[in-house]
Amino acid sequence: MTTTEVTTDDHGRPEPPLAADETGTLLGFLDFQRATLAWKCAGLDAAGFRVAVGVSEVTLGGLLKHMALVEDDWFSRWLHGRDRQPPFDTADWAADPDWEWHSAAEDSPEELRALWATAVARSRAAVAAVLADGGLDHRPPRAAWPDGGTPSLRWLLVHMIEEYARHNGHADLIREAVDGATGE
Repeated sequence: MTTTEVTTDDHGRPEPPLAADETGTLLGFLDFQRATLAWKCAGLDAAGFRVAVGVSEVTLGGLLKHMALVEDDWFSRWLHGRDRQPPFDTADWAADPDWEWHSAAEDSPEELRALWATAVARSRAAVAAVLADGGLDHRPPRAAWPDGGTPSLRWLLVHMIEEYARHNGHADLIREAVDGATGE
C-alpha cells in the first residue's frame, strides 16, 4: 500500500496509513478519529442527539458542537490568528462558558452535522496551507499560553487526535445508551 491509497473499515472510516511519513500518519489518525465521531452520530434524530448518560450533561449533539468549536479554535484562531467563526463569535461566553454544550439542544441534528463538517473542512484547508508553507514545525502567530509559548502544528495535530479519542469514548457510551449500538 502506498501512502496515497486510502482504505476504509466496515464503518466507512479511513484507515490510518501503515507506512507514511510523520505528516501523513498524523493526518491519517486525525481523520480516523473524526470519522469515528461521525459514525457514532450517524442516523440519529434530535432525541438521540440529546441523550445523556448518568449524571453527565454530555450529549452527542453537544459533542459535535464542541468539536466544531475546538476545530475552529485550534486551526483557525490559534494556527492562523483568525477571529472566531459563527456561531461561536456571538456566543456570550461570560454568561455560559459551556455555551456550545448547552445550546446544542436547540439545534437540529442536520444543523449540528453541517456545523461540524464545515469546521472540519476549514481545518483541513488551514492545516494544508501551513503544511505547504511551514510544515509541522510552524508556530502560530499568537501566543497560546500565558507565558507566551506557542505550540507547533505537530503539537496541535497530536492534541486534536487526543481530543477526538477522549470524546469518542464518551460518544461510544452515549450511542450505546441511545440504541444499543456498540463498537470501538
